[in-house]
Order: sequence, then C-alpha cells, then structure tokens
Amino acid sequence: MAFRRDGLLMRNNGHSLRGSRIAAAIAIGVLLGCIFAFLYPHGFFAHNPQTTPSLSKAGSVACDPSEMVKLLKSDIVALSEKNIELRKKVRDLTEKLRLAQQRNGLAQQQVVVLGEQHKAGPFGTVKSLRTNPTVLPDESVNPRLSKILEEVAIRKELIVALANSNVRGVLEVWLNSIKRVGITNYLVVALDDATETFCKSNDVPMYTRDPDKDVDSIGRTGGNHAISGLKFRVLREFLQLGYSVLLSDVDIVYLQNPFDYLYRDSDVESMTDGHNNMTAYGFDDVFDEPSMGWARYAHTMRIWVYNSGFFFIRPTVPAIEVLDRVADRLAKKNEWDQAVFNEELYIPSHPGYTGPHASKRTMDFYLFMNSKVLFKTVRKDSRLKNLKPVIVHLNYHPDKLPRMRAVVEFYVNGKKDALDPFPDGSE
Repeated sequence: MAFRRDGLLMRNNGHSLRGSRIAAAIAIGVLLGCIFAFLYPHGFFAHNPQTTPSLSKAGSVACDPSEMVKLLKSDIVALSEKNIELRKKVRDLTEKLRLAQQRNGLAQQQVVVLGEQHKAGPFGTVKSLRTNPTVLPDESVNPRLSKILEEVAIRKELIVALANSNVRGVLEVWLNSIKRVGITNYLVVALDDATETFCKSNDVPMYTRDPDKDVDSIGRTGGNHAISGLKFRVLREFLQLGYSVLLSDVDIVYLQNPFDYLYRDSDVESMTDGHNNMTAYGFDDVFDEPSMGWARYAHTMRIWVYNSGFFFIRPTVPAIEVLDRVADRLAKKNEWDQAVFNEELYIPSHPGYTGPHASKRTMDFYLFMNSKVLFKTVRKDSRLKNLKPVIVHLNYHPDKLPRMRAVVEFYVNGKKDALDPFPDGSE
C-alpha cells in the first residue's frame, strides 16, 4: 500500500511539473510574440501595408487589446462598404446579362419564325408577319408599380393618363366619362400632391412615381403639352412589366369601351389628326415643278400625323425603342413631342439612319374622333350625327372644358343643339 501511495505522489508531482513548464512556454511565446510584433510590424516577409491595415498599425499600438478592437472594427466597416460596392456591381452585371439573354431569346424567336423557308402560296394568299412578340416581363424594374398593375389591368391591358392640378377640371370630366362607360382598367399617374389627394378622395386608381428631379419639375407646373412629353419616359416601365397601354390625354370624353375596338396586331395603334379618308389614311399628293418639263409632276405620299395623346402601344422591342428614341430627343432639344413621335414611326431607314421598324395601325377616325371631325363635319351631317363614337378628343380646340361638357350633353344626355354654339375652329 505504501508503494502505491508513493507512485501516486510521484505521478502528481510529474503532472504539476509538466503543467508549470507548459504555462512557462505559453508566457514566453506571448512575450516573444509582442516583441516580434513591435520589431517586425509587417512580419518577417515583405507585405503590402495597404492591404493589411490592421497589422501595420498593430506594431504602433503593441498589444493593446482596446486599440486592436478599434482597428478590427474600422477594418470591418471598410470591408462592409467594399462588399456593398461589389454587390452593386454584381447586380449591374446580372442585369446586363439578363438583358443580353432576353435580346438573344427574342432574336432566336424571330429566327425560328423568319428562318423557316416556305413556298409562296397562290396569288393573293401570301401574308407577311405583322405582329412582333412581346418582351419578357421584368418585375424587378418597378415592384411597386407591378403590384398596382396586377390589381388594375385586365388581360394585361389598361388606360394610363398623366395629370397635374393644372388640368383638374378636364380630368374630372375625363374621369366621369370613363366611369359612366364602366371601364375599370385605368390608372392616373399623379404628377403632384394635389392630384394625388384628388384621386385618393375619389377612389381613383392612382400611381405616383419615385422622385425624379427632371420629371417632377415639369410634372408639377407644366401645361398640357409639357405633360404630354413626359409620357414617353413614364410609359417605358409599363411596357417592361409586360403590359399593353392605351395612353390617353385627359381632354377626351369616353362614350364606349375602346378595348372592344382595338386590333392589337401592331406595335402602335393610334388615332389620327386626319379629318377624312385621304388625310387619315394617306394619299398620293402630286408635286408640280414646271421647270422640269416632261417630268414636272412628282408623286409623293402624304398622311396626317398620329395623335400622340391617344394611342395603344404593345410591350414589344420596337415599341420600347420608339419610346426611348422620342424621350432621348425631347431631353436633348425643345421639340413638339407629337412631331418627334411621328418622325420616329414614319421616317424610313436610309444611309446614316436606321429606323425602329415598329409596325403601326391607324384607328377609324369616326370611332376615335378628333374635335375637327366633330365640329367641322359630323355635327353638320344628319346621318353622321347618329353615329356614336368610341371617344371624342378635344385636341383641335383650346377651349377644352366647355366643349367636353357639350360633347357629354350631346351624346349622353341627348341635347341635340349642345354643339351648335361653338365655331368650327378656335376664336
């Protein structure tokens, strides 16, 4: 038993001695580490002090734990900022890749359609490709707007109007006519606080854009033409989200649902400023130059412009390109948006210029009626007076509000002489 006790004592003494040696070794290691950190702040090998800021500063503060914590915190902040920047670059690159893939996918679709070779059919039976494919919807463009459109649109279609407080009276007549017809898929883009308040108080589907210095300055103070020019920038997001838009100025009276009269076979389907078959749909206009002798007569094609205050636009690549081109030109130069809109649609590709190749259709000018047709022709024709248009656009006359009210009296309330007090044109 004595032998066993001696053995246990010797083992305990051995463990104590070994523990003391380990503790001494740790203490010496820590001391040496501090000394080397002070003498060789960048280590034994060459290091770039800019890439290791905390190590480069460690020597100056020796082994002060509080200073080390501060340095580590500053490094964490710097790395966090760098991480945010890198994540933004990744998002940008991802978006560029997605767009490239989308363009490639659309190109492949067109190759599939156009690349298939077919024999031409009998005379009079051959039909070309008219309708461009729609873009892939991208909800990341504007998730808030996407949610609104999901609730408002019907079959991915809706009426969109831009308005501020300067057109309040006209907006009220426009809104009442839409409700009277029973149209529910419409949205007002409120450009100022007063219009936003008005829409909310009258239970009107409404959308306010995110702050934009250039758009907001025009939207809050601009008149009818100034607001009209904004739509080409605003509509882009609607199309990117995959929605077809019937863009509407507010100086319009709705008498029927326009969605029942659309063809939907073109990128842009627009009402015309023309007032008869020739001016609305085009005609051969002969230019006479007597000095040319035998070749004095030159045949030209003329057509009156589309009205940029009422058109149906589908979410296609050519349609979005038209919006981009018009918005870009209006941002660079003070031009009339309607003139620019028509130039981008009609001017053909030629040396030094490539058009957007957008397909277009002109609406029936008796159904989608401008105010020149109404006041100069229709109201004076006993047969045409019985025709009920889909809309009447008071685009030709500056006294919009009284004429809009007269249109309501004539077509809705049946007051046959409601249009009589007004002249054909403006006074």
